[in-house]
Amino acid sequence: MALILIRGENNTKLLSAIADLERHGNLNIITRPRVIDAKFADSLVESILNSTLRTKSNVATAFFVEEDTTLSIIQVKKIHPPAHVVVVSDEYDGYARLENLMDDAAYLSGYHSHKAKNEGMIDYKIKAKDRVLKSEKLNSYLKK
Repeated sequence: MALILIRGENNTKLLSAIADLERHGNLNIITRPRVIDAKFADSLVESILNSTLRTKSNVATAFFVEEDTTLSIIQVKKIHPPAHVVVVSDEYDGYARLENLMDDAAYLSGYHSHKAKNEGMIDYKIKAKDRVLKSEKLNSYLKK
């Protein structure tokens, strides 16, 4: 489980970056993104990078993904989101403080995951009584 922090100019860019992480980075978000204070996010990123930032952010968000920190970093490097994405490891000093801030923070408005809650494929060629699920994750209406 990795903690991801995204800084950007506006909420639209944050939402687009989250969508890119899900679609193109194949990361599975397990918590809803929370709004984080932009000044705190900037200072945290500066402490992680050990340098000053060229531009300050106006908005920031943080959330957890299912994948571990190393895999998350590799996947983030493959894509080019419209906002600054940082994978925050538990080795950094600000990790615990960011995690505590997330407990009380408001949810990021406008976020909806594009991934289906119940992945799976149904063979519709077979009559309803004899259908076999190709994935056990599809649970609802066929198992009664």
